[in-house]
Order: sequence, then structure tokens, then C-alpha cells
Amino acid sequence: MPAPADDMTVFVVSDGTGDTGSAAVRAAMIQFRNRWRLRVFRDARTASEVRRVIAQAQDARALVVFSLVEGEVVEALMHEAEERHVVAVDLLGPLIMRVAQRLHVEPRHQPGLLHGFSDDYFDRVEAVEFAVRHDDGANLKTLHEADIVLTGVSRTSKTPLSMYLAQRGYKTGNVPLIPGLDPQKELLELDSSRVFGLTVDPATLLSVRTARLRSMRAPSSTDYTDPDQVMLELDRARKLCRQQGWRMIDVSGRAVEENASKIIDAHAEAFGATNR
Repeated sequence: MPAPADDMTVFVVSDGTGDTGSAAVRAAMIQFRNRWRLRVFRDARTASEVRRVIAQAQDARALVVFSLVEGEVVEALMHEAEERHVVAVDLLGPLIMRVAQRLHVEPRHQPGLLHGFSDDYFDRVEAVEFAVRHDDGANLKTLHEADIVLTGVSRTSKTPLSMYLAQRGYKTGNVPLIPGLDPQKELLELDSSRVFGLTVDPATLLSVRTARLRSMRAPSSTDYTDPDQVMLELDRARKLCRQQGWRMIDVSGRAVEENASKIIDAHAEAFGATNR
């Protein structure tokens, strides 16, 4: 389904992880106030794969940003984009060409070089495993090993954000705030600079929770979707964040990538920038 007319959809096409293209797109979109969406197509290394992506981009009216190095694959993507009137931006090609001219050597044109099986790759794998083990309040005894911990009421995107941050190399755990129960002591004892409280506007939360109950075919009239109870949950969560000195991130109407970027920036301010 195409995005609404006032939204921007960007496809990142990569022969590796897509992190390079994603980072460049986020850096560019910060300059605009428009809402936008990002979709990443990783390990695209054949002409047929990139042609399929361009067909999807046409349907979604998306801008395509690609970081491919194999000549035939790039040519196939550009040709298909021209045929389908899809705007495609070559992120690495012009730079590689200029470097080759300056050094008087031919580039290797080998896909995936940037993200080979380096120490960084294995760090990311370890971070993803950590996030899976520490999802939804699990394994609290080792939560202190996390780089980042997310907390918030139910349906505030804790798990998607945890997994995204883990893919960027951050060991991330998430702990729910449950009505009627005190926060776990393991959460309260953490370094406050590592904890982020996720909040959302009540209308959005009500909508998400109602849809969740509908998908489960559960009764729709419960405290879980009662407007007054939802407001109370959010108020208590914000109060706890202020008491503990946790930074709050409002996830209302924002993509996972955008919220993750805010968390990463705040983490870098507290602990120093990294190359993740």
C-alpha cells in the first residue's frame, strides 16, 4: 500500500547489512520535518533481486538509496528504475569512482566488504542474543550487563526497539512496567544513564492496544483499554522516570529507526561516541 501523500518512503538497497545507507538516510531526513518511513533490503547481490525491489518501490512511490558495488547489479537497478520512473540515488558509486581516479587503481567491486566477519560482526551477534534473552523482563539477574535498558508500559515498542538497537551492536534489555506491581529492584538499581523510559500519547496507545486485543479476539472492554486507566498508567510511568532520573523517549508517530537514533545519541553523550 502506498504511503500517504504527506509521508516519505525510502528504500535502502544494500549488498551488505544496509547500515551505511540507513545511517545516511537518517542523517539526511533530520533536515526535514516530514514524516518518513524506511525499509531496508539487505544482501541484494543479483540483478533479479534489485529488479524486484524497484518494482516494489514503484508501487510504494518510494525513493531508493543504494549502496551496491557490483557493476552488473548496479546497472540492472538503474535500468529498472529508469524504466519504472523510480528515483534512485547511488550512495557509494561516485565516491568509489573518485577514489579510484585519485589512486589510479581499480576498485575491488566485492560486495559486503564493509561488514565482513569482523569483531564488530560478532559483537552484533552477541548483542542480538542478549536482547532475546532479556526481552520483556526476562533474566533480570544479568540485566546489569546491558548497554541500554528500555522500560515503559505495555505496547510502547520496547521489543522492536531492543532488537533494532541490538542489531546496531548495543546489548539491550527491556522491562515492562506492570499496573499494580512495583518496578523490579534490578531495574531500579541500574545506572540511570543506561535506562530509557518509553512514553506515548494516550490516543496512540489506546489505538494500539485495542488493535492488539482485536487480533487476539479478546474482550475489548478491559482496564487495558480503559482511557482513564491508560492515562493513569502513563502518568505513573512518567513519574517513575522523573524520580529515577531516566531519560524519556516519546515514541508517538515515529519510526523505530528514529527513536533508536535518539537513544543512541543520548547514550553517546553519556558514555562517549562509538562506531556502531
